[in-house]
Amino acid sequence: MLRIRRIYDDILPVNREILRQIREIFHTRFRAVDEKEIDAIGEKLRNPFTQRFRTILFVAESMRGKVLGFAMLLHEPEIGFAYLDWIAMAGGSTGGGLGGAIYERVRQEAVGLKVKGLFFECLPDDEKDCPDKALLGENRARLRFYEHYGARPIVNTGYELPVKEGDTCMPHLVYDGLHEQKPLRRAFARKVVRAVLERKYAELCPPAYVDKVVNSFGDDPVRLRDFRYVKPEVVGNLVVGKALEQIALVVNDKHDIHHVRERGYVESPVRIRSILAELDKSGLFARIHPQPFPERHLLEVHATDFVRYLKRACNDVPEGKSLYPYVFPIRNKTRPPKEPSVLSGYYCIDTFTPINRNAYPAARRAVDCALTAAREVLNGRRLSYALVRPPGHHAEHRFFGGFCYFNNCAVAAQFLSHYGKVAILDIDYHHGNGQQDIFYRRDDVLTVSLHGHPSFAYPYFSGFEEELGEGEGEGFNLNLPLPEKLDGEGYRKALALALNRISTFKPTFLVVALGLDPAKGDPTGTWSLTPKDFKINGEVIGSLGLPTVVVQEGGYRSRTLGKNALAFFNGLTEAVIQWGTGRHETKEQIHGLKMRHTVVPEDVERVEKLVRLTGFFTEAEVGVAKELVEEHLLKGAEVSGYHFVFAEHYGRLVGYSCYGPIPCTLSSFDLYWIAVHPDYQGRRVGRHLLQLTEENIRQAGGERIYVDTSQRIQYASTRAFYERCGYLLESLLVDFYAPGDGKALYCKKLRKGKTGTDPGQPRPTG
Repeated sequence: MLRIRRIYDDILPVNREILRQIREIFHTRFRAVDEKEIDAIGEKLRNPFTQRFRTILFVAESMRGKVLGFAMLLHEPEIGFAYLDWIAMAGGSTGGGLGGAIYERVRQEAVGLKVKGLFFECLPDDEKDCPDKALLGENRARLRFYEHYGARPIVNTGYELPVKEGDTCMPHLVYDGLHEQKPLRRAFARKVVRAVLERKYAELCPPAYVDKVVNSFGDDPVRLRDFRYVKPEVVGNLVVGKALEQIALVVNDKHDIHHVRERGYVESPVRIRSILAELDKSGLFARIHPQPFPERHLLEVHATDFVRYLKRACNDVPEGKSLYPYVFPIRNKTRPPKEPSVLSGYYCIDTFTPINRNAYPAARRAVDCALTAAREVLNGRRLSYALVRPPGHHAEHRFFGGFCYFNNCAVAAQFLSHYGKVAILDIDYHHGNGQQDIFYRRDDVLTVSLHGHPSFAYPYFSGFEEELGEGEGEGFNLNLPLPEKLDGEGYRKALALALNRISTFKPTFLVVALGLDPAKGDPTGTWSLTPKDFKINGEVIGSLGLPTVVVQEGGYRSRTLGKNALAFFNGLTEAVIQWGTGRHETKEQIHGLKMRHTVVPEDVERVEKLVRLTGFFTEAEVGVAKELVEEHLLKGAEVSGYHFVFAEHYGRLVGYSCYGPIPCTLSSFDLYWIAVHPDYQGRRVGRHLLQLTEENIRQAGGERIYVDTSQRIQYASTRAFYERCGYLLESLLVDFYAPGDGKALYCKKLRKGKTGTDPGQPRPTG
């Protein structure tokens, strides 16, 4: 058995292994290919349009991960064409069943991208153009293969003209009109040819040659060669099926054993059945059986005593009975209560989440489902969905509640965090307090939650926007509490903020806590989202282009659950297929960056930590940076002479500057410090800080800014930064700091009535 799948990046270990095997095929079959071109494949996949084409890679692999063949497609969305750069089998020929399967997958993708045509090159099949008889046979076999799909060489042009005198065996440009087979218009063909020659062959084709070839396309429509190998009436040019990689669907096959029939208990088995009724007939999903995982994965996010308690307590409850917490002590870890009904309150956060015989096995199986879905993504699948109940996003490190016993999203995120940074996006109506609690002090997992404001929505005591994380996790928790009445448009505004934060974090993986309770009419919510809204939400989340694990959370209106879920996944799938079709800025802008000037006591420790993290400064210099903040707090700005600009990103200090007037001068200022957190260097934070600092100095009457730095090699980037920002080297004090380490003194003159920013540079964001 084999599968054909798309490779999106070289980040996942499984994808790196695939690319290693592709390199071996290149080395075996295409020895003349430049090694740099082979090594650049991963970069092309990660960064669309760095090569002025969007690169799409497909591999045919055995179930054990052996690469049997591959195809590399280049997409040009503005002109509207696709170019088949490579198609190769590990064993040799592109023909046969495997070659046909890969080429059909390429054609499906091209149709899904809505291009006007698929182009590629084939070496000539005429003896006069190809003197090598062995190669001639291969060329004829290839062109015969493509003719079965209606693809034929373009004729009566100069595309086959030699670039250099004496070049032989110049390739044909082949055109596949895909399912429509429309005439190839001259204007379109000229744009295609120019793009191919100027981008793909930039180092080989001089401008004069490109112009000559482009202008040789005189026929309109452009002529294709007559069929040579097959009869036109047997050509199979229709594209069968969609360009679709199915979503791995992992369903909790033990969810229905957890069925609490007490009045008002809405978390019931009908939820899963309602969703499956729509999903099963869509063709979007491939069922994956959940696999058991060791308990250690659960204990990485939940306290051992809590897990053991829940297992024991559920087993002790008689069949068909439920135990509800009703007493909630101020918790003392050393003195837990012994009475079962009281002890349940020690580990719970509400009065309506019961302990019963089947809660533990159902919740434990849900964890296995989430881990199975996460492993599918690690194995190269782009999307997976753990359709589970009971849900999990209210389960904290040591507590259960809100119908949740174990935090499925957190377990999946923790599992993936061993392979890269993870973002959790919680789009349930209720706050994802569980993920927040578990990852609140970590910076490798970003937790983001959109939810009803805790002033009116469960769990009431968490989910406020000022909860930003602590310690290493400061700035890595984002809450977006929303009003009681909200429609789809209002929701999308908040979702855009969430996605901006995730984009800035640059995670390797995304875990989505999918709540369907923002829907209109849900008994546990107050919002009014429709299937159309869920589809749009799926599209914008999918546009992140990340390997994504979706885990089911709330949603209790059974009449619309399935429609809303399917709409969400339709949007998500379409966005993943289209990912990279738009041009992305190569220099990322930081969203949510805020500047402040007020100094607070917490800045002493935060500045010390930031300066130390940069790795540029000695311990003595770190101490000086700390002392300047302390002196400002003690004496004030005017007496101390130290002024500050702080850059914060969702509450986290990511950069700062310190400046002040130079004593005994009329209008000169000194820039004492400017430092940026390593995670934010190269992303314009330093420039924004400097621009705002310059503006503050100008408004204070300053006309000159002086800054000095070391001449050591490790400060080369610092010196280059100042020079790019308009600072001129005024003097160099040789051996000032130490033998061979001089002091470089820079100065920038500020124009009166003008800002200190460079022309054309964006203003700092506030």
